[in-house]
Amino acid sequence: MQTTPVRWTTADLEFFASDRKNRYEIIDGELFVTKSPSWDHQSSCGNIVTVLNNWSDETGLGKAAIAPGIIFSDSDNVIPDVVWASHERLKHLLDEAGHLTGAPELVVEVLSPGAKNEKRDKETKLKLYSVQGVQEYWICDSIQKKVEVYRREQAALKLAVTLFSQDELTSPLLPGFNCLVSKLF
Repeated sequence: MQTTPVRWTTADLEFFASDRKNRYEIIDGELFVTKSPSWDHQSSCGNIVTVLNNWSDETGLGKAAIAPGIIFSDSDNVIPDVVWASHERLKHLLDEAGHLTGAPELVVEVLSPGAKNEKRDKETKLKLYSVQGVQEYWICDSIQKKVEVYRREQAALKLAVTLFSQDELTSPLLPGFNCLVSKLF
């Protein structure tokens, strides 16, 4: 007997609105459920958004946020850990409810423990962000204290560099931005 897999939509997420213990995301109609992030995970997210917003305050070029929802489509609705968008792009991305409806320039995911979580961030979300037009994607590993930086090259996100604690993170997307990787963890 052959079964057709369920295709989840943004409307289906309402079923889980009262659940504060888990995160629910939909990628290509598939539901992904993860536990609420740990203290260390959220601490790293706070460090990342702080360095990005400090740079943004100095330059006036954009804004970073922790865990904003991005509704790319009815079957692609995700909650990245951190995003940065230029002021110019941001005014076109926000809907009436304040949700992002398109790709910010930069998306950052902090890995949560477990092979399933790592596969989701390094494969499924990488593909989604690539297709949706994200310009740069950082995957931060707080256990190994490293950052994998993916940059848009020939219409796809490709691994540009892997940086470790003692390395300096820079980005052509963020002119003049620099930060020791160790400061993110």
